[in-house]
Parts: sequence; C-alpha cells; structure tokens
Amino acid sequence: MSASFSNQFRLSITKALGDQLAEELAKLTPAALTQANLDALDQQAAIENLASRSGVYELYRQTEADLEPKLVYVGKAEKPLPQRIGNHLKKISGRSDISLDEMTFKCLFVAEDFTAVAPEKLLIKKYKKDGQIPWNTNGFGNKDPGRNRDRTVLKKNHFDVLFRIDLERNVEGLTPGEQTLESLLAQIKSGVSYNFRYEESDIYRDVTISVPLGPLTVDQAFRLVAAHLPEGWQIAALMGYVIMYQDDQADYASAWRYYRGTDVHDSEPKLKAAGKIKEEPENGDDDV
Repeated sequence: MSASFSNQFRLSITKALGDQLAEELAKLTPAALTQANLDALDQQAAIENLASRSGVYELYRQTEADLEPKLVYVGKAEKPLPQRIGNHLKKISGRSDISLDEMTFKCLFVAEDFTAVAPEKLLIKKYKKDGQIPWNTNGFGNKDPGRNRDRTVLKKNHFDVLFRIDLERNVEGLTPGEQTLESLLAQIKSGVSYNFRYEESDIYRDVTISVPLGPLTVDQAFRLVAAHLPEGWQIAALMGYVIMYQDDQADYASAWRYYRGTDVHDSEPKLKAAGKIKEEPENGDDDV
C-alpha cells in the first residue's frame, strides 16, 4: 500500500515461536552429555509431573581447537527427551575421531499440543541463517536405512564418513563359554553402540561357538563369528553400521572392512562430493 497514513502488517506467528524457543534455550547452561544427566532429566520430569515429556533439544560440540562450544544439531523428541537424547549419546560413543567429553546439550520440555507446529523446524530455520547446526544436514539423525540402501555411496561430509564406527571398542555384556551363534549374535547386537543388522537364518541355532573369557573388541567378536559362517556369508563394516548376509561376499560402496571366513581385509570406501543430506525415516526392515 502506498498511502502515507496506512500500511500492511503481516503477523509471523511461526517466527515469534522460533524466537521464543531460541531465547528460552539461550538462558540454559549446556550440560555434559552423560547418562547421569539424562537420568536427572527424567527425574525432573517426574517431580514436575509433566503430562508430556516431548520437546526440543540442542547438541553442542567443543574440540581442543574451539574456544567455545559450537551448536551442531537441533532436534525434537515426540517420545521422552531423555530417551531421544540418549540415542545420540549411544551413537556418538561408538564413533572414531569424536568423544562424548566434547559433547553437551540443552533441552526444553514442550507442551504436547505444540508438537504439531514442528518446533525444531522453527529453530532450524533460525539457526541456519547463522551457519550453525551442521549436523542437521549431514545425516547425523538418520536411523538404519534398511537393506535397500546398503549400497549407497555416501557424501564426503556425511556424519558416518567424518566419524566412522569404531571397531576397537569392547562389546558390552558378552557371556563367555559355549553358546550358539544365535545367542552370540544377539549379544553383539545389543552390546555395540551402532546398528548390527543380519539376515535371519536357522543355521545360527546349529552352530556352537566358544566365547573366550575376558573383554572382546567388536573387531575380535566379528572375527570369531565370521570364522564359523558357511561359504558365501560375510560381515561388512560400513561407515555407519555393520551388516551380515549370505550375499556371495558382495562389495559395498561404503564398506571399509570385510570379514570373510578367516580372511579380514580393509577397503577404501567410495565417496561423492559434499552436499546437503536428507534425513531418512527409520525403515521397517524384516531382518534382525
């Protein structure tokens, strides 16, 4: 409108909500990303009798080269916040070239009827303008993409490329002694900090393995399993997770280590140019 005594006003409710969320989060002090702090968060929600434990959160990382923590990721939790943030804790704990000691977080419990406006998207839109939250566009939040995506060529800036899985960490909760391959696979799956997906098969019940006393690294556990697999089977360590299939020992673009019988060898993953990476929904795969 051109008249000097009038104009048009456009109310941006979403911008106002995004600004308010950012302001409230800015008032908070980042806490170390530890299970103890997540447990305390759960206790706080119980004490305050919150009807909904959903909300939004921010992850920060500070390396030795950083003067202050950098905001790397903004997310939401429709389920309890401690559970969702705990998934990130577990994921980061199983990676190379990054430490939980570098990570902190903030969070806000948000009323259940507020989730429909996607509060994390309001924050993402706000922070992207400042060049922050790099992990929101590098695949950090992706879950297991499923069997059809195992051959995907990853981009150079993908979270799994920057921080590949660490096979030298110990497997938690292994039971020593004679047991079936079926039992051992289940223990490895629950005892590593990243996804271990394997093909369903009856042969696991017929194979007996002697698990040695003492801690086993993930690498040692996979060597033990691979040595007992029939011909044509293999374990492939991809950049972000591990798969085990009867696939005639096929090659995978993002694999960096193969376990084929008693043969173990490393491979150079194929990579694409860096770029924005879309977060994928969790796949309802039929495999274990």
